[in-house]
Amino acid sequence: MTPKLVIFASGTKDGGGSGFENLVKATKTRVLDAEIVAVVSNHEHGGVRERADRIGIPFIYFDPSQHSNILKNVGMLYQEIVQKAGAEWAALSGWLKKVKGLDPKRTFNIHPALLSQLNHRFGGKGMYGKHIHEAVKAALDAGEISESGFTMHFVTDEMDRGPAFFEHRVSLKKGMSAEEIAKAVNVEEHKRQPKITNLVVHGHIHWDGKDPKTLVVPPDIA
Repeated sequence: MTPKLVIFASGTKDGGGSGFENLVKATKTRVLDAEIVAVVSNHEHGGVRERADRIGIPFIYFDPSQHSNILKNVGMLYQEIVQKAGAEWAALSGWLKKVKGLDPKRTFNIHPALLSQLNHRFGGKGMYGKHIHEAVKAALDAGEISESGFTMHFVTDEMDRGPAFFEHRVSLKKGMSAEEIAKAVNVEEHKRQPKITNLVVHGHIHWDGKDPKTLVVPPDIA
């Protein structure tokens, strides 16, 4: 059976969603042997929807902030989206909202920074979108780091704290802008995300959803 995957990708009101489209393209070449059954964005008419309509992927509009009256049960809304889409797996690819309630064994994220770096400085509250790359630039300018990168990890209710299973480092040059850092990291994300995603949805990378010590990752993945 081909694994069924739903992508959560915020994008922006005017663009974004290149990571989502990159994953769809990878299903055509079988680098990602999965079916992307839907894409979710919190922008009803933004860049993700434009890409979804153009390439023929069902689009779901979901903005958790529109449900402030039931935020305690927002996890139920996430669960309903995944179930109605008929997905077995949920991949966060540029999703800028906090996720609750999804199966931590079957939900994973790509984070555009190294979560292991500087004692988790580039993860957690406030570390999303452009804020991540601005923080990385500040550390670069201060001489604290000479590289950034991205991390792929399983998703738990604690933001950016699920077990990390893949990290790729990207060398930086002094004086780079936050936009230049973001672009350099994004290029490497597009190269590697489909292959690593494939390993997850086919069970080669897995954990029990409770104990990070149960994480299994094949050696020498790149």
